[in-house]
Amino acid sequence: MNTVPATAEVFSTGLVDLTQHEIQALKTEFNLADAHTHQRQSPSQRAIVARLPQLWYEAEDGKQADHERRFTDAFFRLHGQHTARTLDRTLLSYAASVSTLVAALYLKRHRMSVSLIEPCFDNLHDVLGNVGVPLYPVDESLLADVGSIYDNLAAHVRTDALFLVDPNNPTGATLLRHGSRGFAEVLRFCRDHDKVLLLDFCFAAFTLFDDELERFDVYRMLEDSGVSYIALEDTGKTWPVQDAKCALLTSSRDIWLDVYNIHTSVLLNVSPFVLTMLTQYIEDSAADRMASVRSVLDTNRRTAIRALAGSPLLYQEPVAKVSVAWFRVLSPLSTATRLQNLLADEDLYLLPGRYFHWSEPSRGEEFVRLALARDPGMFAQAMTRLRSVLDAHTR
Repeated sequence: MNTVPATAEVFSTGLVDLTQHEIQALKTEFNLADAHTHQRQSPSQRAIVARLPQLWYEAEDGKQADHERRFTDAFFRLHGQHTARTLDRTLLSYAASVSTLVAALYLKRHRMSVSLIEPCFDNLHDVLGNVGVPLYPVDESLLADVGSIYDNLAAHVRTDALFLVDPNNPTGATLLRHGSRGFAEVLRFCRDHDKVLLLDFCFAAFTLFDDELERFDVYRMLEDSGVSYIALEDTGKTWPVQDAKCALLTSSRDIWLDVYNIHTSVLLNVSPFVLTMLTQYIEDSAADRMASVRSVLDTNRRTAIRALAGSPLLYQEPVAKVSVAWFRVLSPLSTATRLQNLLADEDLYLLPGRYFHWSEPSRGEEFVRLALARDPGMFAQAMTRLRSVLDAHTR
């Protein structure tokens, strides 16, 4: 009979959100918890690092507005969001959570309730909830069948606003599976029922240059729809820049001034050096069609699938190949918490699924999330260790 040390049980259950788990994971050798980028630089990215002193002085000499313009232009050009490039309604911040806070403050100011996608990374729920926005879950399965999206939303969304994450973290679900029709149905619902639409596109880079998915000009659809919207994007999950990141918030014209006034109460600007450096990474990925980013994720995804085949962790195939892998926990492990307890002494950390299912955490006990943006050598060792633990406790 296997026994789990009492300290391990406290370690697993005494944390209140995913970020606290990720903080603990930063202390481990095999940290597969946070989705931040911890892989090494590609050859062309190493050339950018070698030029950092030059980029520093370029940032020092230029105007802030010019650095912001070059960054946003490069970002939206890479993403094929040509309409967003022309709007001049994009606000920059240091992290997606800051942009989310701005959106939450807007919703709170207007006393709006929100239907939030589930599962999702729990800081969306926490940021909105902490400022007092009433939240209600919308299961992502309601968006799976394009012919039912409108009716499903009409039947389940009774709030003032709808908040979707696309592609979703952790599952990789995306409306892009329907081409433009899925977004069109969501927009039709929001227009007919007078809903504000919030969209988290922080994982959208992983849909670029994909043979099976196409990220079209979503902002053109948003603008043409007449729907009030806030769209969030981010660099933090894409390039290995040691968390020197930038988030982008774009809103519809009708609410922009209100959002802008809230944003300026929070932040003046993002570092011009960070913007200059990130622009180089974006241009590099435009030149190689995201190959340096995608190759690491593809390698580690294959390693995980191969290493865990036949184990009590069943890979959940995503629609969008995002930078995390979602596994269902099968018998005899029973729950994600039990697996995490087993790993407590192995210097290996995964994220339990219970926090992603923010309205009903028990549903999340069936899942764990593995981060893929890691050095492939380290990741392969982690998978060997994980499989060893699984085999030892499920014989």
